[in-house]
Parts: sequence; C-alpha cells; structure tokens
Amino acid sequence: MIKLAFVFLIIALIAGLLGLTGIAGVAVDIAMFLFIAALVIFAVLLILGLTVFKKVT
Repeated sequence: MIKLAFVFLIIALIAGLLGLTGIAGVAVDIAMFLFIAALVIFAVLLILGLTVFKKVT
C-alpha cells in the first residue's frame, strides 16, 4: 500500500511539472488516502499486537 502511495506521489509530481494540475491534484489525493490508510492499519495492528497477542501466548 505504501508503494502505491509513492507511485501516485511520483505521478502527481510529474503531472505537476507538466502543468496537468487536475491530474496532479487527484494523484495527490489518492496518495494521501493510501498513506493515511496504511498508518491507520499499522496503528491498529500495533495496538492489537501489544494487547491481544500477549494474552494469547
């Protein structure tokens, strides 16, 4: 998921340099959404790993 965020970030940078601001804006929005989603998933798994996993083992 992080790789996709970086891909869309690169697309946004290239589109911004070429003057395609509409495409750049959409690519930045997608990259931000994917990055935030990855951070949320990381936080949830971290909390679960610190709490539930210790109780199971």
